[in-house]
Amino acid sequence: MAHENVDIVREGYAAFAKGDLDALRNRFFAPDITWHYSGRSQLGGRYSGVELVIEWLGRSFDLSGGTLTVDVHDVVGNDEHVVALIIVRASRDGKQLVDQSVQVFHMREGRVVEVWTLPGDQYTSDDFWS
Repeated sequence: MAHENVDIVREGYAAFAKGDLDALRNRFFAPDITWHYSGRSQLGGRYSGVELVIEWLGRSFDLSGGTLTVDVHDVVGNDEHVVALIIVRASRDGKQLVDQSVQVFHMREGRVVEVWTLPGDQYTSDDFWS
């Protein structure tokens, strides 16, 4: 049986896949969430607060022309942290992205309070999103 935080993160990925940003905003993300996206592309940086994080997620979807998908390979976790192994796929300006990324979630009271997204190939990710 998976830890409840693992289930929460998996449900969050399902909400993202359906484009249900309201569920992410109101059910999965804490109001004071901070999201870190490594790299030097236009998406790289630190985003604090649920509205900025939702805006950032929407921008990544828009930049990919709606092609951004996240395939979950595995999710493991405990009371404080969840780690997801994912494959990010997207198309943009004739380029294709297929990246095996890692996301680390810090959890508090059943909500995500901090996320670190670490692309498997930072150079390719930066090139794709720049």
